[in-house]
Amino acid sequence: MAKLRIVFMGTAELACPILRALHSQPDFEIVGVVTQPDRPQGRHLELQGSAVKQVALSTGLPLLQPERARDAQFLDELGELQPDLVVVVAYGQILPQTLLDLPRFGCLNVHTSLLPKYRGAAPIQWTLLNGDSETGVTIMKMDAGLDTGPILAMKGIAIRPEDDAETLHDRLAELGAALVIPTIRDFAAGKIEPRPQPAEGASYARKIKKQDGRIDWTQSASAIVNRIRAFTPWPGAFTFLQAEPNPQLLKIWKAAVELGGEGNTGEVIRCDKEGIVVRCGEESLRITELQREGGRRVTAQQFLAGANLQIGTLLK
Repeated sequence: MAKLRIVFMGTAELACPILRALHSQPDFEIVGVVTQPDRPQGRHLELQGSAVKQVALSTGLPLLQPERARDAQFLDELGELQPDLVVVVAYGQILPQTLLDLPRFGCLNVHTSLLPKYRGAAPIQWTLLNGDSETGVTIMKMDAGLDTGPILAMKGIAIRPEDDAETLHDRLAELGAALVIPTIRDFAAGKIEPRPQPAEGASYARKIKKQDGRIDWTQSASAIVNRIRAFTPWPGAFTFLQAEPNPQLLKIWKAAVELGGEGNTGEVIRCDKEGIVVRCGEESLRITELQREGGRRVTAQQFLAGANLQIGTLLK
């Protein structure tokens, strides 16, 4: 029986477990891996390849890095690969209809939300920011819209209280890798009929900006905890310690809700070995891990040992 010829398109770390899972299947042949061009990264802005590129190089898979997915030369090269199916995971570009129509089974996308909720670039962050109790993975057949295609498979998982964007990302990547294999086999065998997404419940998870991490102390302590979870590790939840001559940026890594507390919003109302307690719009926040700009990540106790933080200090 002929192997299913698959082109894989992905860029971010999320895509790597799924690419490895597809590559490991004896009845699939990865005839090409498409990822974004190398981009300047880091303090010295050196060109670096994507996470998916590293997997492709380490496994000897053919690699394509077009500047745009709609470039005519790239579409010709893709056509020459004669894929039966294109699998797309966190690629980072809108695909043209020409590409969507190219493989005989179309293009499938692995998306980390229970669609139609959280269409868009950052579903993991927004589900944590909104305090949801459940999320999951949806595999859909792509159409011209943004994450609007019909659904082939879906599986949900509970969000754990200790989850942040990094841990939830890793769990969803593994879930996607497990779900995509049987879904592709059943779809190619004609055992799955794609079903339209529900009209109700759609929402859009826009791309995260660095400023989204700034803490608003007038919010409830639980909302601030959700912001910390959603934006760890990037862009990080941050605030400014009001100090002379200049405010100091503090990145908050871990915190928990502390009931009650008297003081103004953003005011440090207690400092002890258990943490730094700050009054919020509702309840208070106990900070247990933080990082001064230019410093290293430390416990609150370590921070207090090296900082003269006074009760009544304001964070803004």
